[in-house]
Amino acid sequence: MVLLGPTAGSIRELLKVCEDYATSHGLIYNVAKSEYLIFKAPRKQVQYEPIITLKGAVLNRVTQFKYLGHYLTEDLKDHVDKERERRSLAVKCNMLARRFARCSKEVKVTLFKAYCQTFYTGGLWVKYTQRALNTLRVQYNNGFRILLGLPRFCSASGMFAQERIDDFYAIIRKKTASLLTRLRSSSNSILNMLAGKFDSPILQHFMSVLVR
Repeated sequence: MVLLGPTAGSIRELLKVCEDYATSHGLIYNVAKSEYLIFKAPRKQVQYEPIITLKGAVLNRVTQFKYLGHYLTEDLKDHVDKERERRSLAVKCNMLARRFARCSKEVKVTLFKAYCQTFYTGGLWVKYTQRALNTLRVQYNNGFRILLGLPRFCSASGMFAQERIDDFYAIIRKKTASLLTRLRSSSNSILNMLAGKFDSPILQHFMSVLVR
């Protein structure tokens, strides 16, 4: 469970509601695994560190946490989550290359599509550097080369076109378009507002990805 609030006081109020609910229903929160994170404001340095408690125990402050497989950091950048995806992609590609080395090319291509094109939460990547993006792209390209036994310096666009597979940027565009479609078709008024506000930074990022 994740609680979001604009101030430390609002988080304390939400935690008080959770404590009362847990008490009335005979539940116990695991304080050892509970923690809090403060998102940094742009161009502001806040030295104040509030004391947040749960059942009388002081919660630890962290700089990042993992929720539903996605990493969130205090600066709201996506480098940590991209590195998680890069490591996962490397493990999957090496596993496929070892276990299915004697399979036909068609089988390898099918397995690559199933295991290496997921890019979990890739549609949420908004704040990152070009270097972080290129690192993941190179890992994706090299994984396909290793799986098919292609030369290291062969053309990436050529090998994907020959096998009729989406390249890295095509996958990112598809995931972004899918996320934008779900936002616009959602019954949630907040999500509809975000998707309909054309001057919002997140929508401008989506457009820049789709028209690249």
